[in-house]
Amino acid sequence: MTPAINAAKKAKIAFTVHEYEHDPSCASYGLEAAEKLNVDPERVFKTLVADLGGELVVAVIPVEAMLGLKHLAKAAGSKKAAMADKALVERTTGYVLGGVSPLGQRKRLRTFIDTSAQPLPTMHVSAGRRGLEIELAPADLARLTGGIFAELRQ
Repeated sequence: MTPAINAAKKAKIAFTVHEYEHDPSCASYGLEAAEKLNVDPERVFKTLVADLGGELVVAVIPVEAMLGLKHLAKAAGSKKAAMADKALVERTTGYVLGGVSPLGQRKRLRTFIDTSAQPLPTMHVSAGRRGLEIELAPADLARLTGGIFAELRQ
């Protein structure tokens, strides 16, 4: 079990774990997950970590979307946002890139979830390693992470 799955279990929410064989040569981990799990890419979300000038925050957006850094900065009440340093992301979250989950991070970061997730019955996010996804209700993800729904796509 990963810290993400353990966090979902501890919270006693409804969730499903999906595993697939990860191909290291794949360019997009999220699109790979959608394809291999045969799930609409609009229901598969990637976890990105941005730096607001010293504060790291999490953005959860659809795998096919590009993060609008200005949208994230506005949602977070910051003047600007930039993608966080990869090594810092891994150290702070406890996860490797491509397997960063919004759940069970080593240090809890403020989390923002794209509004496109709200109407979905369930969404998929990384369960803490490449090739492992957790499917849960968007409201449960928001509750467990303290997440705020905001328009984040470019």
